[in-house]
Amino acid sequence: MTAQRPPIPVSAFASHPWHGVSLGARVPQVVTCYIEIVPTDAVKYEVDKATGLLRLDRPQRYSNVSPSPYGFLPRTYCAERVGALCSERTGRPDIHGDGDPLDVCVLTEKPLAHGNLLVEAIPIGGLRMLDGNEADDKIIAVLEGDAVYGGLGDVSECPGNVVDRLRHYFLTYKQVPGGGARTVEITDVYGKDEAYEVIKRSVEDYAASFG
Repeated sequence: MTAQRPPIPVSAFASHPWHGVSLGARVPQVVTCYIEIVPTDAVKYEVDKATGLLRLDRPQRYSNVSPSPYGFLPRTYCAERVGALCSERTGRPDIHGDGDPLDVCVLTEKPLAHGNLLVEAIPIGGLRMLDGNEADDKIIAVLEGDAVYGGLGDVSECPGNVVDRLRHYFLTYKQVPGGGARTVEITDVYGKDEAYEVIKRSVEDYAASFG
């Protein structure tokens, strides 16, 4: 008689960081963020949507590095509702979401050694970014409890040079030598209340697309 193998416990399997992780019970005031890359990374990592594993997207061909830990909000999706909000705010027709989870930059004084981790963060604003006719918002948040940034309530309280660094990074990080110019722009920097609305719509887009 062959002995039966014991069942593998559910905890033996890692959750998919996009679909298998909760955004948290305090949305939108506090959100769970999945961090893909940190400022010391010389290459860009990105979650593989099919497996949930972190894969190398591309080496950074220029000497620009992410100014802050950068990743996305689980169980969010930038589609019809996020695109419609961008169209409404910019007055430009035919804008649609980029088909990815909502991106987030997390400001903290603490150096994080690597990505592929979850953190709790407080949204304080965002960058309204357009990549062609796709809405590609970047939520700006602060690490909950951070000694330097944790007390900020809105992006208007953030040092201007920090926001400028974020703007510069996102306006240049997709440039590839010899690849031609990309039509990427940041139309405005918005505050906490608008960040809440973008998050709300991305959650609704996720529910409509994935249930």
